[in-house]
Amino acid sequence: MSRTVIIEGAHVVTVDGAEYADGHVVSHNGVITAVGAGPAPEVQGEAERIDGRGCVATPGLVNTHNHLYQWATQGLFADGTLFEWLVGSYEIWHRLDADVVSGTTSAGLSHLALSGCTTASDHHYIYPAGRGDIVAAEVEAAREVGIRLDLARGSMDRGHSQGGLPPDSVVETLEGALAGTAAAIDAHHDASASSMTRVAVAPCSPFSVSRDLMTQGAALARDKGVNLHTHLAETLDEEEKCLAEFGCTPVEYAEKLGWLGDDVWFAHAVHLSDSAIGRIAATGTGIAHCPTSNARLGAGICRVPELLAAGVNVGLGVDGPASSELSTMAGEMHQALLMARARKGPQALTARQSLELATLGGARVLGREAELGSLTVGKQADVALWRVDGFGFDVIADPVVALTFGPVPPLERLLVGGNTVVDRGELRTLSAETAAARGRAAHRSLMQEANH
Repeated sequence: MSRTVIIEGAHVVTVDGAEYADGHVVSHNGVITAVGAGPAPEVQGEAERIDGRGCVATPGLVNTHNHLYQWATQGLFADGTLFEWLVGSYEIWHRLDADVVSGTTSAGLSHLALSGCTTASDHHYIYPAGRGDIVAAEVEAAREVGIRLDLARGSMDRGHSQGGLPPDSVVETLEGALAGTAAAIDAHHDASASSMTRVAVAPCSPFSVSRDLMTQGAALARDKGVNLHTHLAETLDEEEKCLAEFGCTPVEYAEKLGWLGDDVWFAHAVHLSDSAIGRIAATGTGIAHCPTSNARLGAGICRVPELLAAGVNVGLGVDGPASSELSTMAGEMHQALLMARARKGPQALTARQSLELATLGGARVLGREAELGSLTVGKQADVALWRVDGFGFDVIADPVVALTFGPVPPLERLLVGGNTVVDRGELRTLSAETAAARGRAAHRSLMQEANH
């Protein structure tokens, strides 16, 4: 059915260089057809009209790194290092099944939608044998919530007995990991501009994955025409382990294995030398910056200003709820701003740069800048409308500063492909009550089994 949506009267921030203090955004059948100052142009036929007065309109936020299954294990190992936290968590996570993942996906993506997120990349790398079709469960739950899912189909084949970090009970075989990843791509990857589901190849990390899985995973991704993702350079422990085992830094190791390129993005990348930043920039490799999680685990602060200055594509990620409890995508804009300035001073990152990290930067990292990340004619109508005329926000003259410097403003409307997912702070697809109940049930189920 033909459908037109018109937003008028908002402060429109396109993120591709233009702003309109009293502007409009028009979409038809899920695609933006007009953006500009003043009232919208006349359209043929019926249209849904949204009053944007008192609001700032931005592109929907793009989350470049998440672990949705961790919704079920929030708040644990609160004072552990990354490795300590992982070792304790794996003893619980290896009991995951499709029902638990369905519940955590419903809860996690609903929470993200309520914070203005329209696209989320989920790095899921735990596939215990005989626990149901976890990928299908996640894809179906995401479809019900109504935001775009970039499923980074992860894998681990290097358990404790082979010198890896995870217990043997949680890893796959090399052959099983590659076959499972190929099957996920074949069943669910949609490369179209309006795609609601894409799949990437995503071995977990150098300390949980064999060299063969890294190299053969890269070959699989390039054969299938999909992107590559992994954790890299998150902690100093990781760097020391790589130097001791491989005789090189994490970025050098990744390059040896063919893991630098414009089809690759790394999560975290906290500990990078100038030369590593240079190699990442020269190869077009992207970075998912997760400031809250990095701070929660004491991992350090990513060198975002230096990465941006070098021309690296940088997006934001909330990471897993177990290492960044209830973090929101909009909140990560605020955290990224503060972290950069804590390191480099008040000019290190601006409000608009922070917004770009969360939108167009993230779209570039995921290889979707042609269709997402800015309010541009021809792109998908993924729009977040934030109310900035309420108590406290109404005395900040710059609406982008109001959005990024303080608490997250109320979300007036969230559109994904022109369809309403959030209206006046309430989910219109899956109810928040249902999503929360599913999240609680997933938590109870997983923890009960882990305690038996």
